Amino acid sequence: MNKKEAISETLYDLYKSMGLSLDLFDPADKFTIHNLKDILTVPLPFTSPRFRPYYFNFVFVKNAYGRYTIDELSFNLEPGIVYFTNPGNFRIFEWHKIDEVYLITFNESFLKENVHPDVFSEFPFLLTETVRPQLLVPGVYQEFEQLYLQIYKEHLGGSPYRDRIIGSLFVVLLLKIKEYFWKDYDPIYEGNRSSQIVKTFKKNMDKHYRDLAAGSVEKIFRTHEYAGLQNLHPNYLSNVIKSKTGKSIGEWISGKTTSEAKSLLQNSSMSIKEIAYKLGFAESTHFSNYFKKNADLSPVEFRRQHNNLQS
Repeated sequence: MNKKEAISETLYDLYKSMGLSLDLFDPADKFTIHNLKDILTVPLPFTSPRFRPYYFNFVFVKNAYGRYTIDELSFNLEPGIVYFTNPGNFRIFEWHKIDEVYLITFNESFLKENVHPDVFSEFPFLLTETVRPQLLVPGVYQEFEQLYLQIYKEHLGGSPYRDRIIGSLFVVLLLKIKEYFWKDYDPIYEGNRSSQIVKTFKKNMDKHYRDLAAGSVEKIFRTHEYAGLQNLHPNYLSNVIKSKTGKSIGEWISGKTTSEAKSLLQNSSMSIKEIAYKLGFAESTHFSNYFKKNADLSPVEFRRQHNNLQS
């Protein structure tokens, strides 16, 4: 990898790779919200290195100017702009002036655990690969401002139900985003053939895991099955997914399987054996080993930890 390019699982990872201040970060957070002026404590103008994040983010620009680039597309940032990006694409951001900008980041686990296990069905725009920023009129922007400031307040608070409260508020934010941004949006349209392939792969993956949960399929799809859904050669699909997202299909599958397992462990009373079967594992031991490899805890330990947090 080019040493000027950063790959980050979290905003903490990104700032650490760029040598920026980490004083206001918790590396364990699956959800973050910051006033960018508080965390980007460097002289302006500032331009980031090219990086590829594996998290979602929303940016609400109340009073700032800059520019961001995602793959080959660049957009100006100005007061009233709201934009969203999802995991995978290379990007660069630059800021010329910052008075007030709120940045929200989150991963799929947070969505599954605190918003809805079937979140991508209700909010399919979260899978859209490239989204143009929206310039909102002041009255509409104020609606979003009230929401993200309430989320910010809860994130700073010490409530034992913090993540669940934030998850509920975040549903309202997503509904408002859907109302104003995607009412007439065509989710099939993307800029080029590779983007369409990536987005279709993500949609097929999400549907497949919903089918697993519903019991209408019994095993986890592999590369050749996802390729077959698009009438593509498996090697071609693998090359497109790897080049466009930076992760192999195997990494996407393991991440999705682990995320679904976490959701079932937290949001259902199914036994470990039942969850293993639901996710296509013939043996619960195989599932437990797989889960521990990807989540650093056994399924039993993960469920116990979650139950302790809720009690």
